[in-house]
Amino acid sequence: MGAPATRAGELRWDIIELLFFAYRDFVGDADQELEAFGFGRAHHRVMHFVCRYPGLKVADLLDVLRITKQSLGRVLKQLLDEGYIVQKTGNNDRRQRLLYATPKGEALVARLAGLQTDRINRAMTGIDAAGVETVRAFLRAMIDRDDPDKVLATIFGTPPSGRKAKE
Repeated sequence: MGAPATRAGELRWDIIELLFFAYRDFVGDADQELEAFGFGRAHHRVMHFVCRYPGLKVADLLDVLRITKQSLGRVLKQLLDEGYIVQKTGNNDRRQRLLYATPKGEALVARLAGLQTDRINRAMTGIDAAGVETVRAFLRAMIDRDDPDKVLATIFGTPPSGRKAKE
């Protein structure tokens, strides 16, 4: 990784601000919907990954979200208590806590993903397949490639750096 840009002319204010506003509005669509349930962005992230990766271990979810056990515990308890997620013990290791979305949780995640997909589709209007791939490449490049996250490996279609894929 190179040294950070130091001269004002080198700073990418245009991209920094576009990313800020794009993120604000992208998550804002879901934020409005979540307010009705008394949920916030942490709930959304937990629900998203539990729904997308059924049987996700609590330990792996902590790694994905990069949050403390205490922060996850509060959010997870609410989602469990309100019936959006269920927790099961692992078959081979009874200490494992595996998370699954309930139909109620899946419906909420689908609603939120639909709102975000609508925004993405509006933004992609008029962009050809090569342009869409450029957008994907840009977003992938923004993520730390040495991140050992299993979910990122699934998204990238390759094992995390330094690991072999399961046969």
